[in-house]
Amino acid sequence: METYKWPLASPPIAGIKPKQRILHGDSVTDNYYWMIDYFKKGPHSNETINYLEAENSYLETMMSGTKTLQKNLFKELKGRIKEKDESVPVFRNGYFYYSRTEEGKQYSKFCRKKESLTADEEILLDIDELAKGHAYYNATGYSVSPDNKLLAYGVDKVSRRQYTILIKNLETGELLEDEILNTEGDPCWAADNQNLFYTAKHPETLLSEKIKKHKLGSNANLDPVVYEEKDKSNYIGVEKSKSGKYIVITSQATLSSEERIIPADQPDAEFRVFQSRMEDVLYNVIPVADKFLILTNWNAQNFRLMECPLDKTGKENWKEVIPHRQDVLLEDIEGFKDFLVISERKNGLMQLRILSFNGTEHYIDFGEPAYNAFVGYNPEYNSEKVRFIYTSLTTPSSVYDYHMKTREKQLMKQQEVVGGYNPGDYTTERLYATATDGTKIPISLVYKNGLKMDGKAPLLLYAYGSYGHSIDASFSTNTLSLLNRGFVYAIAHIRGGQEMGRQWYEDGKLMKKMNTFTDFIDCGKFLIGKKFTSPEHLYAQGGSAGGLLMGAIVNLAPELWHGVIAQVPFVDVVNTMLDESIPLTTNEFDEWGNPQNADAYHYMKSYSPYENIEQKAYPNLLVVTGLHDSQVQYFEPAKWIAKLRVTKTDQNLLLLKTDMDFGHGGASGRFDYLKDIALNYSFLLSLENITE
Repeated sequence: METYKWPLASPPIAGIKPKQRILHGDSVTDNYYWMIDYFKKGPHSNETINYLEAENSYLETMMSGTKTLQKNLFKELKGRIKEKDESVPVFRNGYFYYSRTEEGKQYSKFCRKKESLTADEEILLDIDELAKGHAYYNATGYSVSPDNKLLAYGVDKVSRRQYTILIKNLETGELLEDEILNTEGDPCWAADNQNLFYTAKHPETLLSEKIKKHKLGSNANLDPVVYEEKDKSNYIGVEKSKSGKYIVITSQATLSSEERIIPADQPDAEFRVFQSRMEDVLYNVIPVADKFLILTNWNAQNFRLMECPLDKTGKENWKEVIPHRQDVLLEDIEGFKDFLVISERKNGLMQLRILSFNGTEHYIDFGEPAYNAFVGYNPEYNSEKVRFIYTSLTTPSSVYDYHMKTREKQLMKQQEVVGGYNPGDYTTERLYATATDGTKIPISLVYKNGLKMDGKAPLLLYAYGSYGHSIDASFSTNTLSLLNRGFVYAIAHIRGGQEMGRQWYEDGKLMKKMNTFTDFIDCGKFLIGKKFTSPEHLYAQGGSAGGLLMGAIVNLAPELWHGVIAQVPFVDVVNTMLDESIPLTTNEFDEWGNPQNADAYHYMKSYSPYENIEQKAYPNLLVVTGLHDSQVQYFEPAKWIAKLRVTKTDQNLLLLKTDMDFGHGGASGRFDYLKDIALNYSFLLSLENITE
């Protein structure tokens, strides 16, 4: 097969402006620190933009031969989406709520019907209409007042996750004059329909640092602070309990948490601490009819469930309901009037356990080797049904209503693949690679039937591996475009996630972070050894903290990968963690460490991708970032690319795309983001000499 010919073009070379970093007796020269200036509004802001635009032009030139492929892929990806669609209605406080999409429209309409699905439709928000004229538009945090007359919601038009809360009168259709700036977009109504609570953000660091209360008609600039978080490593938020009886403020870091409560019908009451924060103890309060339930890792690494009376909430009053188990992670609790739905993880797979307050219990059976099952949105406290979502690498997302008394399961909706899809045409497996230290690392993979195990198949290996966030096996219509062209798609459930229990996370953070990277490399070697693929056909992809993973593995084992896609990658770990003005830095100390500590500094420097670029050959690289990204700032991947350009010794592709209008999550429309996927796939397919 003839090798695909890439255009000959000279890449942009960034200017060098040396800046010294001296810490813990270690001196480092950073030639590209100046790229932070667009974020800092410094003297080189325009030069930064010019460089990013030059990289975009270079990418356009290098990928110009794939334009037809990209267009065809976009059409193919978009063609599988059911354009006119509707979510399964959810009943809450006398109304059925749902969203629906229309043919050719990028966004959706948030709607409701009173008491019956045959009632007239009320369109509460027409996002298609609201988004007109905006390159990016995101509405979130929909919160209807208890009397069903007002809708509060957050809007972000920049993709920086700084939401303005707006309030709409659902009887007149008018927006109230109340407008609350710079929030998390999380309005929470008190029971009086007049007061709402929300999380205010610091304008520069974007830390969630204050909970405020707004009374309708008052000046939002004068909203009183009901709670201020002094510990900059904590995230905070506010919500109403499912029972509707309490307003709950949560303050949580990676290792400890603290909650405060007031009755929802007493918005002017002073919040009382449920249990003072304890070192290395996380807890979450679930109010039910006559008591509080507490999900906690207090003396229980994999968490246990406790309970206490309504009037005595300190831990000395906690009584065990579900004990700690070494082989089961207790992930979440959904409380109903007569039942609990318990989300557990065993052997890396989710289980849903139904516990009746009369003492009986059972599990919902799923029966596939690798899958994802999770509790959906269940706002009605008195319900005897729980809604859950089930999917696997071959099963489209399926919404079920499960009757907890009769144990009947009803499929409410399954994701429709336009153009047809037969799950029997594909094989899914669950395998285990052996890591360097002997640990067994699960891998979920899927491929089209008839795969030849001769090492010649292209394989895309994906992972995340941070914050205890588990990546479960889920269906994607987009992946079909790779599978149908002969690719294997695999997910490495590496340490740093929580797939195999809390210890799995503990063994992949702070001073054990290197396990995350070596686990992924060992998974790649395992798949090569099993003849699924070979280094000439092995590809890797990850985003955000998963982008850090990509940066680390191309430094540690560049010879293993033919191509790597790094999306919004966190690749300048040391410099970012040293700068507390950068959004979220202080929240991350418990995940990565604080580099003001010498041991943490030297350890994170040992794996930070930007710090460890060497004069050697690197695989083909496609890197994507967003100028307005609030999670991983644009300058991290930009600096990384600039340094790689002048250091690496190969002639492989090195491409950077900066979305000048978007942030961490990319485009906001339901079709626009497919253009990025089409770009990613055309990069992979062209490297495989697949041009259609």
